[in-house]
Amino acid sequence: MDITLLLLLCLAAFAAGFIDAIVGGGGLIQTPVGLILLPNFPVATVIGTLKVPAFSGTSFAAFQYLKKVDLNWRLLGIMMLLAFPSAFLGSTLLTYVSNDFMKPLLLVVLSFLLVYTYAKKNFGQHIEKNSSTQRQLFNAIAISFVVGLYDGFIGPGTGSFLVMAFIAIMGFDFLHASANAKMVNLATNFGSICLFMVKGKIIWTIALPMAASNAVGGWLGAKLAINKGNSFIRIFFLVVVIGTLLRFAYDVFYA
Repeated sequence: MDITLLLLLCLAAFAAGFIDAIVGGGGLIQTPVGLILLPNFPVATVIGTLKVPAFSGTSFAAFQYLKKVDLNWRLLGIMMLLAFPSAFLGSTLLTYVSNDFMKPLLLVVLSFLLVYTYAKKNFGQHIEKNSSTQRQLFNAIAISFVVGLYDGFIGPGTGSFLVMAFIAIMGFDFLHASANAKMVNLATNFGSICLFMVKGKIIWTIALPMAASNAVGGWLGAKLAINKGNSFIRIFFLVVVIGTLLRFAYDVFYA
């Protein structure tokens, strides 16, 4: 492995970890860079390798959030237990089926998400407790299955979709949504890693240096998000959604 190439991959991993820790969407940086710089490897091998630094950065970010943000561990435990097999299933599907047909649908969903978040100024600025325990449990199960499947099958933007789901469906503010999203994202990443390890699709000489870089970025990003609070995270969320939207627009119309 050329040292310059490895340094570029590690730089991308650091940036991805930093952004992902705040509001998700780190895959928008890490995945394209990995696919561009490693063109001689199968796509499944590149994606599998990138799941390791994604897991590392999310772990360090989650640790920072755990020290500052109160979490509902009963609900979160159920979500993580379900998200793991859902992501495993999604990654299994990816080895057999192309995911290109999903991109036009995601383009529409992201456009709506961007307009709604921008127009609703108080969106995600405070916690809303207006759901019964049974309803919250049902919502948590639905989010875990759908987003877990998405992460394994497509990947980029998973953290942002989780943040959106925790705010819009569960009634969390941006800070608590980001903290909970990190924990669920840990489970989805781990589910995908298990699948790719079984398939022998991880290049560890690339994955481990990138994992260290992503971890540093995740640690710094989480500390910044905790210190700055909901308003800062909302702005960052809008920027990441725009980036995700442009990425899928390019895939749909030009790729």
